[in-house]
Amino acid sequence: MEASNRHLMWHGILLFLLGLITGLAEQQFTNVRMGLSAHLEGLLNGIFLIALGAIWSEVRLLPWAKSTAYWAALYAGYGNWLVTTLAAIFGTAADTPIASAGHSGQPWQESLVAAGFLSVALVIIACSLLLLWGLWPRALRPNPDLSGAARAQRK
Repeated sequence: MEASNRHLMWHGILLFLLGLITGLAEQQFTNVRMGLSAHLEGLLNGIFLIALGAIWSEVRLLPWAKSTAYWAALYAGYGNWLVTTLAAIFGTAADTPIASAGHSGQPWQESLVAAGFLSVALVIIACSLLLLWGLWPRALRPNPDLSGAARAQRK
């Protein structure tokens, strides 16, 4: 997973670009306020992925956990932008009463957006917990090579 940090940064730039493009189209959405939210989600989640890529080598987790955190971050970043964009297109009010004031979608659209927001929320929380664990000062770090004085004290 040596190239994972570059992949995270690449995806961060792509998501940032998607957020910029969403901002250009925001006046075309059924719910313009939610379009603004989708624009900001693309930008902020892109920045999150760029930052995560920058610190990725410091995340110390077992391989399966690090892989889970990696894919969870990508899912949450893209998923949050996508679900918010769908909410703007459909004009749904699911889980966004302030941004969706005066709007509502078809029942299937409301259900789809609500399920999307719930899945993204659960995944980003799990990802954040894994990352916190992996950044814990003593997480899976090998014992540093003790100096001669430190070795003498241990004996």
